[in-house]
Amino acid sequence: MIKPGTHHWNAQQRVIYGKAAAQGVDEEVSAAKAERVLVATTRSLTSGALVAGVMDALGSRCVGKFDAISAHTPRESVLAGAEQARSRQVDLIVAIGGGSVIDCAKAMLLCLWRDIRAAAAMDALLEAPLESSAWDAAPQRLRMMAVPTTLSAAEFSTSAGVTDVARHRKQRFNHPLIVPRSVVLDPVATLDTPQELFLSSGMRAMDHAVERWLSIAPTPYADAVSSQAMGMLAHALPAIRKHPEDLQARLEAQMAAWLSTLGEAARTSVGASHGLGYILGAVRGVPHGVTSCITLPAVLAWNEPVNAERQKLVSAKLGSPERRACDAMRDFVAALGVPYRLRDVDITQADLADLASRYDGTGPISTNPRPVRGAQDLIEILELAL
Repeated sequence: MIKPGTHHWNAQQRVIYGKAAAQGVDEEVSAAKAERVLVATTRSLTSGALVAGVMDALGSRCVGKFDAISAHTPRESVLAGAEQARSRQVDLIVAIGGGSVIDCAKAMLLCLWRDIRAAAAMDALLEAPLESSAWDAAPQRLRMMAVPTTLSAAEFSTSAGVTDVARHRKQRFNHPLIVPRSVVLDPVATLDTPQELFLSSGMRAMDHAVERWLSIAPTPYADAVSSQAMGMLAHALPAIRKHPEDLQARLEAQMAAWLSTLGEAARTSVGASHGLGYILGAVRGVPHGVTSCITLPAVLAWNEPVNAERQKLVSAKLGSPERRACDAMRDFVAALGVPYRLRDVDITQADLADLASRYDGTGPISTNPRPVRGAQDLIEILELAL
């Protein structure tokens, strides 16, 4: 049965794929008629060929580079980047990097639009966000574009994950126009990303696809893109693990990551794997790709009593139709050579109660297919991940 609903297209104009990053950025900046461009990146990329090539292509149009962006996008990084953009009077931001960089640039836009200059003042950005399709409600001249180097798919979302370091909380900031106006998917741009980071970010994309396939609010659109993404990732990630220089496999993974997040536009909710990832990231600093490697198999096992039939497609996409999805997923992650248990990131049984106590009743855990009644349920899920 198809329930009544509304699909919200976001304000993204173009996705360029398979083209060199420098060429794609040059063409997009020219199309935007931008003359004062700030490049946002991270210190691990700042001195590399990718960033240098983009900046060379921009020439005098590049008026600065902001590279003080930490993992999990702390508020302080956002504010520092916004201040640099403000002082340089930029008219376009180009984010080059993974999810933390892209989310930082998105949140920088919000701070620039609203003239936010202090960490505490960012709380106001959490209040009554605009509907994601309300493009005309607050038109903005300053926008951004992105060149992703991981598979987190942050570049396709109208939300930004930012960490309130003081309160150890990861929060989502939303606005229809913070989504990058254009994205350049260049597989060559991913080659310098450490293998574990790249593959674990691919599991983040897998998490997007699986949890939306199993959502409490499925839609035909989200089902289609999520199912396709699962199959493409199941093929591409092991291929990259075996042959890291395989550009076709990397491009396939990039396209799959794109598909994995499109269900968000259909208001298709995710579940406890995402929610626990926010807690593990904010409290223990576990990278978000790694959190998905750890939590997704455990959440599949815990949810099995309510959606075992639906989980059969997950097993099939992983090439193990006869197995439980949780077991097939755990073995799939382990074969990628990335952390897949809490013990791999130095979290033990003694830590679980504190982690579970951080749940405040909101966010993706509240839309898990099997209702999470409280901390004890979360402890049960986490125990499955030990």
